[in-house]
Amino acid sequence: MPQRLRLCRSILFLPASNPRAIEKARALKPDMVVLDLEDAVKPADKEEARHAAVAAAAEGFGESLCAVRLNAVGSAWFGADAIAMRRCKADYVVLPRVASRQDLHDAGRIAEHPMLAMIETAAGVLHAADIARDASALIAGTNDLAADLGLRPGPHNRPALRTALQTVVLAARAAGIACFDGVYNRLEADAGLVQECEEGRSFGFDGKSLIHPSQIDAANRAFGPTEDEIAAAERLIAAASGGAERHGGEMIERMHVDQARFLLARARR
Repeated sequence: MPQRLRLCRSILFLPASNPRAIEKARALKPDMVVLDLEDAVKPADKEEARHAAVAAAAEGFGESLCAVRLNAVGSAWFGADAIAMRRCKADYVVLPRVASRQDLHDAGRIAEHPMLAMIETAAGVLHAADIARDASALIAGTNDLAADLGLRPGPHNRPALRTALQTVVLAARAAGIACFDGVYNRLEADAGLVQECEEGRSFGFDGKSLIHPSQIDAANRAFGPTEDEIAAAERLIAAASGGAERHGGEMIERMHVDQARFLLARARR
């Protein structure tokens, strides 16, 4: 049974080759920092970034979890990345472009870390339920997925990804693991980010992948319970006496009580 990832609202990706970004991240409060060895690092800098990721993970990021994103299985850098993780203090390893359960199994066996699987291809979406059986969490890689599906680049392609994104959520929920929405491509924490965070939460995602520190607060707000939601959950639990009954003009039953308790547990975490 894979090690389950605790609930995270904000997952900040940053280049492992950028010492300034790493140091800055230690003063921030994302729920997880991901030291990226893949897309954010030039081929000439891969080896240096690998060593930097191991060193940064050893120092840690305070209360934030730490993960390292490897290069994909089959790439020229995957083997060295995976072996380096054996001496790495990161909490998790992120594996990009997972297309099958075998990809995850092979990488986990070498890296000896619990794995977060990025679903970034049509094959990955179709095999998401199987992949989730060996993953600690699923992460939707929306940019790569859009490209693999042949969608036009840009923010307008989000509606075309809804079926794939909901499939990722379904696979994660069936396996009892967390799942995270893909990145918002603009660097600013603007209204578009807030809207995309709210949409991701409405799909059922637990949190969002981020590419800039300015996006952390928006994600934490969107994916964390609000004061009104906490108060409503407390009222519902206090009012429930068992069975189906009326509360606040609606019919509630045990399922709604369980949901309220889960929300309060999430708020405490």
